[in-house]
Amino acid sequence: MQQLMRRVFMLLRKVSSISLQRIKHYATEAKFEIKPFKLHNLSRGPSTTGTITNEEAIKMYTLMQTIRRLETSAGNLYKEKIVRGFCHLYSGQEACAVGMKTAMRPQDNIISAYRVHGWTFLMGVSPKGVLCELTGKQGGCARGKGGSMHMYAPNFYGGNGIVGAQVPLGAGIALACQYKANNGVCLALYGDGASNQGQVFEAYNMAYLWKLPCIFVCENNGYGMGTSSDRSSCNTNYFQRGDVLPGLWVDGMDVVAVKLATDFAIDYVLKHGPLVMEVFTYRYSGHSMSDPGTSYRTRDEVQEVRQTRDPISSFKDKIINAGLVNADELKRIDGNVKTEIDEATKAAKADSEIGIPELTTDVYAKNVEGDLRGTCPSSWLKHGTLKHAVNL
Repeated sequence: MQQLMRRVFMLLRKVSSISLQRIKHYATEAKFEIKPFKLHNLSRGPSTTGTITNEEAIKMYTLMQTIRRLETSAGNLYKEKIVRGFCHLYSGQEACAVGMKTAMRPQDNIISAYRVHGWTFLMGVSPKGVLCELTGKQGGCARGKGGSMHMYAPNFYGGNGIVGAQVPLGAGIALACQYKANNGVCLALYGDGASNQGQVFEAYNMAYLWKLPCIFVCENNGYGMGTSSDRSSCNTNYFQRGDVLPGLWVDGMDVVAVKLATDFAIDYVLKHGPLVMEVFTYRYSGHSMSDPGTSYRTRDEVQEVRQTRDPISSFKDKIINAGLVNADELKRIDGNVKTEIDEATKAAKADSEIGIPELTTDVYAKNVEGDLRGTCPSSWLKHGTLKHAVNL
């Protein structure tokens, strides 16, 4: 009996030791094969094999999950009529932003359109700062004055409401990088719906002539406001539309592929000038909250993408199968993210709006003109001096 107990005890110790080794010795990095890139005016493209470390995998997953939760909260707040005005959700496109941000360096910049809650978070604003801005509260990154469409952070120039207008602004930011010789680049993001704007092609032209370090990024989610890209564009190969500018197509639902493409693009534009990068992605919600998103596509189509191409669940399967993380660890991350967003949502609801006297502040960093033009001597509208720092 004693021998039997001893054998059982030794066996249990051995099993425990093996289990501990499996827990302790996860793969520190793993290689992933990437769907082939499509090239235009390029002799070579990014590598189709990407190596991701355990730390990078956890960070990417956490960021994508945070954006997904953040957008779910934003949608709910809008339905509760706590978010007013416009609200454009990024759900489904998380791999685009996270992949690009993972490749960006401290001196790099980004400018985009109005679907930017996720980008605002990635560029340094807390979930509370994003949700407070959405709800028009003083804890927002722009004191609640910008709302959903106009958010800013260091090296992040918005959040622009005019369709396509951010593209020439992005070329200007790239010109500033070139002028200051800071080795930085600018990613100018726009959608397939904005791709037919004349100013986009004007920006291409000037950027090419001046060899600006600008990456023109078309986030092609397949649909503009109420119609498909096939019905609005004669050439839906957006990566080819820069004419002489080189182009690069990447699967925007694969965060590793987007990172590799952005790494390549940053290196290229610093040496040779502008490049057009198309990230092929998909949005789950309508164009904005006023668009149900089902009049020009079927619910079955949306569901199929969710089941077969979702950027978060597909990345989750990859990193688990590669041994970088385990399911329990990701489950803990999911719980932590949910708690963080829930607390930020409560804080946004409880926060207060700015007072009326503050409406004319934050116009200038330093007002040297005196009273605002067009006001009478008795008006309280006296100045536009910066009153508060950006809330991060």
